[in-house]
Amino acid sequence: MARKKRHYNVQPLRTKKEIDTFLQILGVPVEGKRNQLLFLIGINNGLRTSDIVTLKVKDVKEDNPYIVEQKTGKVRQLYLKNMRPIIDSYIVGKKNSDWLFPSRQGGHIERNTVYVIFREAAKLMGRNDIGTHTMRKTFGYHYYQKTHDVATLMKIFNHSSESVTKRYIGIESDDIKKTMDSFHLGF
Repeated sequence: MARKKRHYNVQPLRTKKEIDTFLQILGVPVEGKRNQLLFLIGINNGLRTSDIVTLKVKDVKEDNPYIVEQKTGKVRQLYLKNMRPIIDSYIVGKKNSDWLFPSRQGGHIERNTVYVIFREAAKLMGRNDIGTHTMRKTFGYHYYQKTHDVATLMKIFNHSSESVTKRYIGIESDDIKKTMDSFHLGF
């Protein structure tokens, strides 16, 4: 019997307070620094979780390294300069060949483990709409809010259209909510 796949309405973290709260919760367990850096890389670069968990220490020693996205096979440049102090502090004493986000069982942390960590943090926030895509969507949402440049964001995400990008980051639902909040008929 095939296992039915659950689909959650995964959302971005839309405010600085939500991001700060999520980061604070991620910092609590033994692996807190690891979990926080993973999240920070995700929300500052819009990467998929599968591309973040496979990073090695050598991959983040430069400010603008290139990686190959697992899903698309496309080359993607990262922008880590703004995170340099956090990254340098985290990698002290680590070898270039070490996984950036190691698992306690050996190897690197798995995407499913990140999902479990994020879902637990979401519960503590009283949310049921946070998953591994929250990082990518949070990046996109805030990039769009700051720049209103959906064309560049579409290229960053390798999406086929601007409408796909806006729907993905939750802008369409925000726009609909704003218009519907003030819309009424017959009263």
